[in-house]
Amino acid sequence: MFHWGKWKKRMGANSSSKRPVFDEKEDVNFDHFQILRAIGKGSFGKVCIVQKRDTEKMYAMKYMNKQQCIERDEVRNVFRELEILQEIEHVFLVNLWYSFQDEEDMFMVVDLLLGGDLRYHLQQNVQFSEDAVRLYLCEMTLALDYLQSQHIIHRDVKPDNILLDEQGHAHLTDFNIATIIKDGERATALAGTKPYMAPEIFQSFVSGGTGYAIEVDWWSLGVTVFEVLRGWRPYDIHASNSVESLIQLFSTVSVQYSPTWPKDLVSLLRKLLTVNPEHRFSSLSDMQTAPYLSDVNWDAVYEKKMEAGFVPNKGRLHCDPTFELEEMILESRPLHKKKKRLAKNRSRDNSKDSQSENDYLQECLEVVQQEFMIFNREKLKKRQEEGQSEAGNYDASGDGDGEAESGAADEDANEPEPGPEADPEHAPESASKLSMCGSVCSSPGSC
Repeated sequence: MFHWGKWKKRMGANSSSKRPVFDEKEDVNFDHFQILRAIGKGSFGKVCIVQKRDTEKMYAMKYMNKQQCIERDEVRNVFRELEILQEIEHVFLVNLWYSFQDEEDMFMVVDLLLGGDLRYHLQQNVQFSEDAVRLYLCEMTLALDYLQSQHIIHRDVKPDNILLDEQGHAHLTDFNIATIIKDGERATALAGTKPYMAPEIFQSFVSGGTGYAIEVDWWSLGVTVFEVLRGWRPYDIHASNSVESLIQLFSTVSVQYSPTWPKDLVSLLRKLLTVNPEHRFSSLSDMQTAPYLSDVNWDAVYEKKMEAGFVPNKGRLHCDPTFELEEMILESRPLHKKKKRLAKNRSRDNSKDSQSENDYLQECLEVVQQEFMIFNREKLKKRQEEGQSEAGNYDASGDGDGEAESGAADEDANEPEPGPEADPEHAPESASKLSMCGSVCSSPGSC
């Protein structure tokens, strides 16, 4: 059996007593991290645990193969996710710390949460108490309220995308199909995971109506809470169901709530699972009016002072162990051999005068290389702190209000330019570089 605590201790003992020092002006790159263990796999990306060599801090690192992303029309989704994650930070989100690239892959380094996702625990037959799920509901309410303030629709709230930390608190992850909608705008794409998608998403796809907005995430939250409590979802929906049949389903099938649940809980779930989005609970203020949550201390929830009803076992890693075996045995381009492989490829490329066999793919790879958004939250925070300190000194002199110093600090932070919009129709002209590659530009996840 894998013992996470012993493994961490052993890794610490094996690490060099002298930390490496990296040039602060140098961008963070693959060499700055020690690869420790594979822990997850998505449709076109993988996740591993890493340790930053200079600070010894632990993170999760998601890496996506560029060629596969191009072939699967996923580049725009990756860029949109980066654009969103670089602009947000919240206690109940899985936050981005670094993004960088090399010839093969794009990397996102995020918070490491060792408690596993809710799907994993459901599959392990964990029986979540009502108190535990009530806290998840409150924490996800604060996360969605924050995203709403940033005009972001997540579009994939489900147990698989809610990770627990070691204390048992919930964090929302995976912004791969999230989208940004400005005031008055509506999303129209058929995006999400069918069993968790709100009725208006399907209706918009069929009838081309007015589209949908942030209310869809609150429907998904209702489905998730129902499933984590009961062990199955309120509607029997599968990926194979046609959109037309689902529209019919929502108009004819009534949700069956457990007779053992408190009436106030059922009342709240009914409000979240209201088919008409205009009548659905879809804000923090709505949730605060619910009798089921009337006694919640929301400040204590935000500060993680509420004791979790379920605390993951700290003695083990809560993920499928086959991810590590696949990386070691089946992966044709394993991450731990990347440095040698890239050096070999560079040597071979330098010896060739001819272009790549696939000129189109090479052209797309070059566009991705140019347009990728590098990010360093650690450096950004440091510069913001320095800016605030300088602004305070400026104020102390009595010469002004500090705005000039603060503004200079923001400019120095060198935040990346926003990436291309999700919807090509709303893409700025400056993002037209991506249009040179049709596959890069035509992602089905457009807004």
